Amino acid sequence: MTTIVSVNNVVKRYVRGNQKVEVLRGLTLSIERGEFVALMGPSGSGKTTLLNLIGGLDRPDEGEIVVAGERIHELSPRQLAGWRARNVGFVFQFYNLMPMLTAEKNVELPLLLTNLPSARRRQHVQTALQLVALGDRATHKPSELSGGQQQRVAIARALVADPQLLVCDEPTGDLDRQTAEEVLELMRTLNRAQNKTIIMVTHDPKAAAYASRTIHLDKGQLTELKTRNVA
Repeated sequence: MTTIVSVNNVVKRYVRGNQKVEVLRGLTLSIERGEFVALMGPSGSGKTTLLNLIGGLDRPDEGEIVVAGERIHELSPRQLAGWRARNVGFVFQFYNLMPMLTAEKNVELPLLLTNLPSARRRQHVQTALQLVALGDRATHKPSELSGGQQQRVAIARALVADPQLLVCDEPTGDLDRQTAEEVLELMRTLNRAQNKTIIMVTHDPKAAAYASRTIHLDKGQLTELKTRNVA
């Protein structure tokens, strides 16, 4: 397999009042292309910080991060924005949809940063909505959709530019159990059928069981790596 994410001796600090808090402490991690990885650990363990660093939303204070062959810790803010648009899809707990836009317009948003003509953008949007089984909800606004459907729209938005990597921060945290399982099944299908590499932060062991590997963090360091999940 090919490594898609390489995190080497990464340190990340934040300033709280007069103190510097070390959130990640020399962390090293490798993720292979096509893996579905769950990041678990107590609150404050550094899960979301690590996810944001891998997704290019933040920068390490020390160490290096290589994702999809790019040393992203060395990129300028403008270069990093372009790299994110081409390579990473983001899925968050609270969907982050624009309430006044329809599902198809929400999904189209990442493509507005590209040079694709409008006809090609519409094709990409239709394909993404069909992948998440919402082709018939394209003209609905978020308020007209259930929580599970809104999260599916968010996943379609993450997929629309055909990124190499999906980073998901508690994607089922705001959903009931049945709807959460439907979303997790969709993510596992995207991983297996579309070969999407997925990194998911979760507190829920049942959600983590959908991943192919579970990584445990505590106090900014890896405490346990499970090689493979059963589910």
